[in-house]
Amino acid sequence: MLRNGLEPWHLLIVAIVILVVFGSKRLPDAARGLGKSMRILKSEAQAMKEDGAAQRAATPAEDATAPAAESHSAP
Repeated sequence: MLRNGLEPWHLLIVAIVILVVFGSKRLPDAARGLGKSMRILKSEAQAMKEDGAAQRAATPAEDATAPAAESHSAP
């Protein structure tokens, strides 16, 4: 069905449908709201990434060779 993926005329049809559904007056407001949401999402993702890096740096690395427990064998 979509062997060639989206071609330019597919995008043109989608743009026309969006224009008809939302109307030319509400479209700038919708785009503005979408842009604001994307900025918030990017900033939150960046904050989560920085928090994760800070946690990894603050947590001391555990020794791979932990001291073995003493074992006593009965005679």
